Amino acid sequence: MIQSLNKIRANNDFFSSGWICINKPINLSSFDVVRKLKKFFSLNKIGHAGTLDPLATGILPIAFGNATKTIPYLVTSRKKYRFTILWGVKTSSHDLEGEIIERSDSVPKKNDIQKIINNFEGEIYQRPPKYSAVKIDGNRAYKLARKGINFDIKEKKVKSYELILLDHKNNKTEFSATVGKGFYIRSLVRDICEKLGALGVISNLERYELGPFSIENTFSLETIEKLVHSAPAGMVGGDLLIPLSEVLDDIPALLISNKEAKRIQQGQSFYNDDLHRNSELGSEVLLLKDKRPIGLATVCENSFKPKKVFSEEIFNLRSI
Repeated sequence: MIQSLNKIRANNDFFSSGWICINKPINLSSFDVVRKLKKFFSLNKIGHAGTLDPLATGILPIAFGNATKTIPYLVTSRKKYRFTILWGVKTSSHDLEGEIIERSDSVPKKNDIQKIINNFEGEIYQRPPKYSAVKIDGNRAYKLARKGINFDIKEKKVKSYELILLDHKNNKTEFSATVGKGFYIRSLVRDICEKLGALGVISNLERYELGPFSIENTFSLETIEKLVHSAPAGMVGGDLLIPLSEVLDDIPALLISNKEAKRIQQGQSFYNDDLHRNSELGSEVLLLKDKRPIGLATVCENSFKPKKVFSEEIFNLRSI
């Protein structure tokens, strides 16, 4: 398990930014999880990365404090899913939550499924499901779909790194998929069914990896609640929060001085000969002071320009 030295106190005397990975249970939305955690910790600066449908389970990374500023970097990471197609039924939402449209006793053969898998690997065009959070003229698609309003959703280019058939028994087939940003497993299931000329829906969906995080790093909501309530003085142990820098591993890290850190805190650019000589123009760098992340900067022609400032981290350096 990834561990850190960060701690949380409910009274906010000391709060360091970081991530907690929740193993989201079925029948809860991602927003429901965030709402519960806000209540547990009495904190407002919380967000999640990579929305999961209520019927999906698995890893849901939750950002606290300045870690919310790093959410976009995690959302673009690779994701790994395990999912099951239940054959013989078609619904409006491509999962068991939607209205049943059609039924059939036909089940595709394993060899036929295996033959079409490579059609869904690499860069492909995918049309998001109508029951999704995609915006159509300013409205969420799922809201329009629930009202029975007819509309079209444009295809978009997405990336599928790997699709593996794991098991095929009776009227169910289990897969694993490694995909990129903006990929919908429900759309994949819909398209697989269309390619086979078969009826099918998702009956089970679990995300077991997202960027540097895996299902082994997760806590249940019940565990988090017990830790918060049983910890002395409302303090939760240091192995709970994952450092915000964990999602920025692919970004070069640069150690800076007290003077440079102060300029970053004030939103000012700074120049450093040694750092600038080894940095690519237009790239991003993670700024470290005493090994702690205090912000992100963009490499400009003559300076490093602040892009995101982790103000709480800079503030907390004073009391260490």
